[in-house]
Amino acid sequence: MLFNSIEFIIFLPITFLIYWLLRRQLRWQNAFVVAASYLFYGWWDWRFLLLIAFTSLCSFFSGLVIGNPNLSPTRRRWALWGNILVNLLILCLFKYYDFFAQSFADAFLHGHADGLLLHLVLPVGISFYTFQALSYSIDVHRGSLAPSRNLVAFLAYVSFFPQLVAGPIERATSLLPQFEQPRRFSYPLAADGLRQMLWGFFKKMVVADSCALYVDQIFAHPDWFNGATLLLAAVLFTLQIYGDFSGYSDIAIGCAKLFGIRLRRNFNVPYFSRDIAEFWRRWHISLTTWFRDYIYIPMGGSRVPKGRVVLNTFVIFLVSGLWHGANWTFVAWGAYHALLFLPLILLGRNRRHTDVVATGRPLPTLLELGQMLLTFFLVVMGWVLFRADSIQQASHYYSLMFGHLFDGAPTTTGPLDAWVIAVAVFILVVVEWRNRAQEHEFYLRPRSRWLRWGFYVVLIFMIGAYMVTNEMPFIYFQF
Repeated sequence: MLFNSIEFIIFLPITFLIYWLLRRQLRWQNAFVVAASYLFYGWWDWRFLLLIAFTSLCSFFSGLVIGNPNLSPTRRRWALWGNILVNLLILCLFKYYDFFAQSFADAFLHGHADGLLLHLVLPVGISFYTFQALSYSIDVHRGSLAPSRNLVAFLAYVSFFPQLVAGPIERATSLLPQFEQPRRFSYPLAADGLRQMLWGFFKKMVVADSCALYVDQIFAHPDWFNGATLLLAAVLFTLQIYGDFSGYSDIAIGCAKLFGIRLRRNFNVPYFSRDIAEFWRRWHISLTTWFRDYIYIPMGGSRVPKGRVVLNTFVIFLVSGLWHGANWTFVAWGAYHALLFLPLILLGRNRRHTDVVATGRPLPTLLELGQMLLTFFLVVMGWVLFRADSIQQASHYYSLMFGHLFDGAPTTTGPLDAWVIAVAVFILVVVEWRNRAQEHEFYLRPRSRWLRWGFYVVLIFMIGAYMVTNEMPFIYFQF
């Protein structure tokens, strides 16, 4: 079930009403969350429910063993690594087996992979809920969290529908206790959630989807266009993937607030970053911190010699690239960002920008503007790799773009599309810059009621206009 679908518009208010009618019975309320979440997830394919249920049950019961002080440390470690191995095997089987089998065939069998491939359908969101379940087992083993004995609450934690298929990737230390305690309806929290959902729908259905119409055409036939057009398409894909993914996160976080649940922030104005390290502190925060806490720091983090720090950094970025998809383009994308990160590590400048740009000032300095533009350009170049179907296609795109950059002005698909994109991007940049120092993703609440509601009406009008003509899936559903 897509957020930007008629089914979800019907599903959400019904779920909301029944959920709060059960507010005095926590166990039944949580059971309803599980049922609604399984309906939401099974809308794509009911067979996916078997996997998420199996993942949840494995993690729950292994947690009881891992957190049992009466068992020996060896048995508890076996339970931890057994659960990690089972979950990763499932993830690798569905997501990576065919990719590595085809790569093996290309290298040693002249591309003949007949009999090797399984052609399994990739379950939606498997990378997200698998990592969420794994973090629970690891946190219990570390002693950061007591093992849950409430199966219904645990199933709700793993399957909570707003963030189930594309994050944020929640930690059990934050989300699970919210399902184990009674929740009260809060009008201010719900109103804030609706505002955030509205902003998320705008970013997805107006910014991302309008950019997608242009981007898909250019990337499908790059030979038809000049270099300036290819560069513009790369920039628009940069805006598309941000509007698409951060829009999903906004909708998920806002939707959770309607149910009295707080999810972590997943994006913090990443395109206003002054270097690549700051970008990664602000982009897909839940995944970045997951890799930091469960892989990078256990490998030694930055408290090891420089050579080891460099190795650790490359491992994290390569794994992050592979997490995004079973394609060498994602691995290359991860390696590209690792190379950009390398000078900052060697010079000890990777923690230089931990504040918000232009703090206390309405505009950045010329230096900050230059840093942001350079970082944005480097990110744009990386997104070409991410968007391409193969390394060869990405190389061809780069060669056409830079080889014909000054052959003419960029072309557009039509005056209406260009106008919509320009207005949508302008609104996005102004609002995000205005809210860059706010705790929440969307906090635009002018004192004037007329101005505030006028802005909401504009957003609703633009969303409605595009909802009729476009219903595009979210990009990160494939991961």
